[in-house]
Amino acid sequence: MNTIMVIKPYISAGVWVFDDPAVGLVREPFVGGVPEMIQLLTRDLSGAARGFRLTFSAGPFPGSQACIERVREDMGGNWYRWPERDLEGWLCPAMFKYFAVAPQKLYLRADADAEEVVTVPRVQVERLLRLLEAGDFSEAEELVRAVLE
Repeated sequence: MNTIMVIKPYISAGVWVFDDPAVGLVREPFVGGVPEMIQLLTRDLSGAARGFRLTFSAGPFPGSQACIERVREDMGGNWYRWPERDLEGWLCPAMFKYFAVAPQKLYLRADADAEEVVTVPRVQVERLLRLLEAGDFSEAEELVRAVLE
């Protein structure tokens, strides 16, 4: 098992989720205080909602931004506390896809995703095509910029 792992969380339907086909997870949600932790970790990352790299490990690693500490087991998952931010968050049993036992500490780092993929609803793509066909390049540019924000 790897010592340092990476997942790529993103927002889907207003919820922080991640996919990891290697362990059978698709749109696995973060709940119970963890979204607030993610917001703080990513506050300086442009486009984090579209996806970012979250590096995590049970041991310290160079450049880690946060260390969260296990507080208690609950409902098959575990509560972790980020003492410096006075936050607690629950990590569900999916954590055991990465660890045989719940680590006493988890070290975290958030980085911009170099391979960011932008997902645009079909209706917006169709609107963009109509704008381009009509020669309304300024409104088309505004639409694209709004999608990328």
